[in-house]
Amino acid sequence: MRRPAPLALTALTADRRTGPDGFIRFDVGERDWICLAMGCAAGLQDLLALWCEGNQVRMALGVPGEGLRAIVSHPVKKGQFPSVGLNHAPALRLERTIRDLKGPEAVDHPDARGWIDHGIWPGRKIDQKRPRATVAYSFLPVEGVGLHQIPVGPVHAGIIEPGHFRFTAQGEAVVRLEERLGYVHRGVEDLIRGRSIAEAAALAARVSGDSTVAWSLAFSRAVEQTLGWQVPTRAVLLRAIMAEMERIANHIGDFGAVCNDASVIVIQAQCMILRESILQQAAQCFGHRLMMDCVIPGGVAADLSSEGAGALSALLSRITSDFDRIVAVYDEAPSLQDRTVTTGIVQPALAARFAAGGHVGRASGRACDTRIIYPYAPYDALVLTPALRQEGDVNARLWVRVDEVHSSIDLIRQLLHHLEPGPLTAPMPEARAGEACAMVESFRGDVLVAVTLDEKAHVAEAHFRDPSVFQWPLLEAAIEGNIVADFPLCNKSFNCSYAGHDL
Repeated sequence: MRRPAPLALTALTADRRTGPDGFIRFDVGERDWICLAMGCAAGLQDLLALWCEGNQVRMALGVPGEGLRAIVSHPVKKGQFPSVGLNHAPALRLERTIRDLKGPEAVDHPDARGWIDHGIWPGRKIDQKRPRATVAYSFLPVEGVGLHQIPVGPVHAGIIEPGHFRFTAQGEAVVRLEERLGYVHRGVEDLIRGRSIAEAAALAARVSGDSTVAWSLAFSRAVEQTLGWQVPTRAVLLRAIMAEMERIANHIGDFGAVCNDASVIVIQAQCMILRESILQQAAQCFGHRLMMDCVIPGGVAADLSSEGAGALSALLSRITSDFDRIVAVYDEAPSLQDRTVTTGIVQPALAARFAAGGHVGRASGRACDTRIIYPYAPYDALVLTPALRQEGDVNARLWVRVDEVHSSIDLIRQLLHHLEPGPLTAPMPEARAGEACAMVESFRGDVLVAVTLDEKAHVAEAHFRDPSVFQWPLLEAAIEGNIVADFPLCNKSFNCSYAGHDL
């Protein structure tokens, strides 16, 4: 049999119909499934998500330069499916997650360890023959002279979610970092199954609290596309205002936190003041500091008054000037930049291989922003220039954040200019079965939600994919060769979500 060759998604989609959600859907056999995985490794398309639904595994793929997206399905046979990870490493942890949560195994998967399942869940029988089901976790071996290990976490010194980091170091230099996640697994996809749309929307809003607007928007758009639910124009604009406010608050907070990890506490204090002002303005405008449950299927649950719009506009002017002064302090502090420049580099090729989005990808030259490459309303009618740097280090990730703060301020001004009176919600259409997938740009990058509804418009299946899924492995690569003391800066410059990853 001829050896499989990388297969481009474009070769299989030319004559297929694109769904209302922008995705093409089709089934493939084993050979095409493997060849598409090889195509991901060859850079012909991005792996957007990989999950199991019923007796099928599904792979979401995208070609950013062409705006092409597809969901490719392959049957699970006798509890197995062809491994994507054997040819494309970013899928390895996703396949371990499928095995832990759903049961099907990737054929010849090189890693038998559990990932989300730590072997301690109540009511589950522990199979002692499988290393993945035991409580003990075997970190990968590292050989060399003078090596020692440093365990960090899962409980950390600050108010932070749990995650374990196992450093192997030679003196102060990090030789390898391996992560152990899954401590905040909540069974979100099982909890959401069988729920009404309103109940499911509330759960989706809590996938990762700092991105609650983005998650609510992605879930709502998936449901709306499934039902053909048209959202009023005012609601579409208000959703984007909330999303950009969320982005500003997180980027300013992270900018200060990175500086704090370099012991420049005054910058962090000033950033926290600005972040707090945004959160307070969000509470005044929309009734909740994080704007949780403000974006709902069919529209929004809170309006923006004319007084609120004026106060928001005034706040944006103050943030612009105050944040510029804070950034100038950073830019004129050689001792601070000595900690950030050339620290924690993510090579562009690696960022592209993992389809890294958000500030992590864009700081390594990957011009990927869902608002642009897979545009959705209202961004398809707005002027938006993606922030982009090439160096891939902590400093570049900070400057991408700076550029995005200014970009988001400009976007909110555009949105306020276009805001006109109108309804906030539209009535739900007649219930029907169907499926759709939505991608939304959060402050970390693209979040993906795939939803299947039954005849009563209850959630039959749902899958959530946070950008952190593809960013956590890059953190392991970024710290390699740096000193242990620089890990906090690298880690915070990524600011991956534990909850969004663990689900």
